[in-house]
Amino acid sequence: MSDMRHTVPKTVCDPIPAAQYVRMSDDGQQYSIDNQKAAIQEYANRHGFVIVRTYADAGKSGVVLNRREALRKLLEDVDLGNTDYKAILVYDVSRWGRFQNTDEAAHYEFLCTRSGIRLHYCAEQFTNDDTPSSAILKAMKRSMAAEFSRELGVKVFEGKNRLVKLGFWVGGEPGYGYRRMMLSAEGKHKQIMNAGERKSLITDRVILVLGPRKEVECVRRMFAMVIQHRHSCTEIARQLNRDKIPFHGKPWSAHDVCNVLTHPKYAGYNVWARTSQKLRSKVAHLGRERWILIPGAFTPIVDQATFDSSGDAAEKC
Repeated sequence: MSDMRHTVPKTVCDPIPAAQYVRMSDDGQQYSIDNQKAAIQEYANRHGFVIVRTYADAGKSGVVLNRREALRKLLEDVDLGNTDYKAILVYDVSRWGRFQNTDEAAHYEFLCTRSGIRLHYCAEQFTNDDTPSSAILKAMKRSMAAEFSRELGVKVFEGKNRLVKLGFWVGGEPGYGYRRMMLSAEGKHKQIMNAGERKSLITDRVILVLGPRKEVECVRRMFAMVIQHRHSCTEIARQLNRDKIPFHGKPWSAHDVCNVLTHPKYAGYNVWARTSQKLRSKVAHLGRERWILIPGAFTPIVDQATFDSSGDAAEKC
């Protein structure tokens, strides 16, 4: 008698198409794009996902959305239904964002969930479900991600504050008439830094040195024009432009002249904290009483008496 039994074939589930979102700011090797992709791929293999699209924000802060083109594109695609995936895989909560309002991070996740696309955090301890315990842990992680940015901002400020008091330049471009000089950890001059160039090593330091002679003479001429001839910033700018003296390759404006005549670095001060911008908020201009001013840090272009004499006239420009 033949065996009437038969084998029921196993059900083979097709892999679920998923997009991956990766972001790297300045958090170091742990959060490199390649490391994130490797961890996400491992998660996808274990849970039956196949990566069909990648959204990547390289060198972007997680504090705000407006500078993260890839995340904005992802949210736009989800909102318009322009998706060929059923899930979004992210390395962890901090890669999704370090938003200072944790509700903002939750809102962007909700936009995805509302469209039927669940967000999966691949390196977190909680599971990606809707249980109360997972929701609590996720909310805690969002708060921790936000707090990390706040604490980092305080540490960076304190570190720069210390370097400024030691006489090192921690600002951006040096300004007209000066150039940035890179120093080794031992204090030896290494090289003049070009515009946009960064230090070679984290232990290197930067000071300001006098720039080309023509620029230095032009700065002194501007101070003389405002002190001796009582010219306004607008009149000085017009005269420099008539003399075909460029300001970083473009014509001078009254604002450019005013910045030169009122910046204490031209009297040799190291100046910092003239403005404040905390966690990508709007730039706030601080009062002079809050500036950090270190005299004698750099070679001055004009003496203190000349700088002080020009102050009142320049402020009226």
